[in-house]
Amino acid sequence: MTLGLYVARRFGSMLARVFLVFLGIMMLIETIEHLRRFSGQSVGISLGQGMHLAALNVPESLYRILPLITILAAMALFLSLARSRELVVVRAAGQSGLRFLVTPVLAALATGVLAVAVLNPLVAATIKEYDVQVATLVHGSASVLSVSDDGLWLRQGSDGSQTVVHAARANADGTQLFGVSFLSFGGDGVPLTRIEAETARLVPGAWELTEAKSWALAATNPEAAAVTTASIMLASDLTPEAIRDSFGKPAAIAIWSLPSYIAGLERAGFSARNHRVWLQSELALPLLLAAMVLVAAGFTMRHTRVGKSGLMVLFALLGGFAIFFLRNFAQVLGENGQIPVVLAAWGPPVAATLLALGLLLHQEDG
Repeated sequence: MTLGLYVARRFGSMLARVFLVFLGIMMLIETIEHLRRFSGQSVGISLGQGMHLAALNVPESLYRILPLITILAAMALFLSLARSRELVVVRAAGQSGLRFLVTPVLAALATGVLAVAVLNPLVAATIKEYDVQVATLVHGSASVLSVSDDGLWLRQGSDGSQTVVHAARANADGTQLFGVSFLSFGGDGVPLTRIEAETARLVPGAWELTEAKSWALAATNPEAAAVTTASIMLASDLTPEAIRDSFGKPAAIAIWSLPSYIAGLERAGFSARNHRVWLQSELALPLLLAAMVLVAAGFTMRHTRVGKSGLMVLFALLGGFAIFFLRNFAQVLGENGQIPVVLAAWGPPVAATLLALGLLLHQEDG
């Protein structure tokens, strides 16, 4: 028990150190990049604003490379234990290598669970805030799309006027809406007009509405002044690309809200395959971190007198990058429908774990 707590504390300390090193490096790079990005625009940003944007963007990058951070921390841990002869003492005490690995593997699993449960929602919040801040700096406002139990919601316009769009359902890319209503607001937030239509199709620069009925809300009796037309064109600054971008990345949705969001997307007529792949990948993250620890142990948990430590470190790094690349590649295949969602998310971590265990068993039993 004492040995297990000692190893877990060492692993946690090493993981925190590597994490902080990457945090400092990425903060510096992101700050410089944001200052460079906005320096050529009419509205520049100060150093403080650049650091603020970097602080909002860095958590997503760190979260994405968490498996690589884990394998680096595990390698540093095992190399440190080997150099201090602590591994020799552990083996001399009659404890096998596999039994010794139980604690760091459990620590990696706990880290993964904590990352998914706590860090994931924080990253999702920073992604949303970062997108809003950048869109405000570049365009002055951002189009926002959301899906709820009541259907599909869009917003278009600028600071001068806003139009809220609600639809019962939509096609796969959000360019054709059904059972749609448009509610326009003035700059002071007062509703001006309301339009309801059976369908609305996005064409360049406008929505093409069919079987539309409009109300001038400023009139004394809006219903009496209502106008019904078979077809009407309503100006819009939205594009198919903007609508797709306004969905945001699946990572921008906290994992606790992701199942209900997926259900809402499917009710609104959208494909939620990307979000399903992301959800399963997040659930598989603890296993992936444990696999990274096992891979690091397979190459670096050895006596320093054996030699070739540098070569083994290189092999461990290559193995970690290969698993990381395979995971991302499998996610792309899953999002494109080439392989099942479960296989795309769980295949790489399971395969990496089994291969690492096979390597460790070969080393232990010869």
